[in-house]
Amino acid sequence: MNAATEPTVMQYARLVAEYAAAALEIAGIAVIVLLALYAIGRAGTMLLGRVDHSEIFRHFRHHLAGGILLGLEFLIAADIIHTVAVDLTFTSVGSLAIIVAIRTFLSFTLEVEMTGHWPWQNPPAKTEQKDRA
Repeated sequence: MNAATEPTVMQYARLVAEYAAAALEIAGIAVIVLLALYAIGRAGTMLLGRVDHSEIFRHFRHHLAGGILLGLEFLIAADIIHTVAVDLTFTSVGSLAIIVAIRTFLSFTLEVEMTGHWPWQNPPAKTEQKDRA
């Protein structure tokens, strides 16, 4: 091999970044699927335990949304690595910005679904909740 055909450090770095991005994408998908299965299994056991259906639905949505949120974090990390280290063009950066904006919106709406308030708001105090009941 001569110097012209030997892989460069940049080529190795690009290859490592591609594998890292792929691993994070797989992890994100696995997290979403596994936590969805967990949510289904938990809802099934609660149903067999004769828990109130509205309580089952609330727990199911909470666990499913949590799995989606965590999976989205992995997928965003994979997109960032791929765009910055592998395919750094104005088009790819623009695509990344749109993807991150959409996923951030999804994260915020899922957070509101799970907690009942925006991420930057303080949760209602437990004493206020007791006074309302």
